[in-house]
Amino acid sequence: MENSELYQQFLNGECNREELDQLFRYFGTASEAELKEMILVEMEKSEQEPIAESEQRHLKHLQGQLTKQIFKERKSIISLWPRIAAAASIVIAVSAGGYFIFHKNQTAQQIAQNQNDVAPGSNKAILKMANGKQVVITGAKNGLLAQQGGTTITKTADGKLTYSNSGNNNSIMLYDTLIVPRGGQHQIKFSDGSIAFVNADSKLRIPENFEKSDRTVELISGEADFQVVHNSKSPFRVKVKGQITEDIGTEFNINAYPEETTIKTTLLTGVVKVYSKSKSSILKPGQQSAVNPSSSTIRVYNVDTDEAFAWKNGKFMFNSTPLEDIMRQLSRWYDVDVVYQDERIKQKQFSAISTRFANASQVLHDLELTGEVKFKIEGKRITVLKNNY
Repeated sequence: MENSELYQQFLNGECNREELDQLFRYFGTASEAELKEMILVEMEKSEQEPIAESEQRHLKHLQGQLTKQIFKERKSIISLWPRIAAAASIVIAVSAGGYFIFHKNQTAQQIAQNQNDVAPGSNKAILKMANGKQVVITGAKNGLLAQQGGTTITKTADGKLTYSNSGNNNSIMLYDTLIVPRGGQHQIKFSDGSIAFVNADSKLRIPENFEKSDRTVELISGEADFQVVHNSKSPFRVKVKGQITEDIGTEFNINAYPEETTIKTTLLTGVVKVYSKSKSSILKPGQQSAVNPSSSTIRVYNVDTDEAFAWKNGKFMFNSTPLEDIMRQLSRWYDVDVVYQDERIKQKQFSAISTRFANASQVLHDLELTGEVKFKIEGKRITVLKNNY
């Protein structure tokens, strides 16, 4: 249907709900009175300019609205680790193709109507201890989980795994491994008070005793955010694939999934030093280092830290991100496999802000609103389809 026909249909009071929603999204308003005024202005201007120019003018207007909304969302959404409301506002743009969408308040009831759906991830993890014992943290009761030597491991009321030491440890350094599966996340508090937020499909090797001079953990694979209690006499270090990150009183994020080509370390506060073979670089807040494990080159960039730390704050945030990268994040969080009908669609770039605590169908539905892609959910598999209309 041509725009002029849809406008006239609205003025005659003949639009159905879907057509009204389309007009509200296009003009970026929720008021029918404002919508009527905008349509009348548009109809008047369309008589004086070619339709192509009118469409371009509106796309620029909507792009400006999108930029303002993204800024507002980033500043106003409250960061909560275990609980984020599923009916959060979502802003989506396709940077190649000129599509801009603002979608609000999709209810849980609407999401539940989709029979083929996948629930979001949740707090879940397994602790593999130095003595070979495995403790399933998911569903475990609060309180004491394990005790070895002078180390006590407990689960607090807020679900955090917490280490504490009595000081009676032997001279042998013992290491545990925290395993967070796909579809999971978890927090761990070390005996020195430092905290690690561990993302889905990640493994973190940790010493049971943090009271000694060496506070070194190893991110075997995956992603983790570290909020470090600084101690100049005992630096906090994170080892990952030959890279060492040393804090100087800070919060930083390390992304080292095996399917990613580089190890990315992003600094939020304080200072860190990144070592890779014979090279080193000091990061300042707002900077990110990228290290290729097969070389010693350290590249440093100024980045948007909101995007790098979004996962910890309960959000998906993409900024001109290839669809393939987006789907890798979704596959880890929703524990699904992703297949593509057309490999070329992988490089289509999207910008988006969304809650991580909605069902998969909600995030995919809003990507579909761009008109660029379609998705089919079948059990634990998502098929990405190129939209041909």
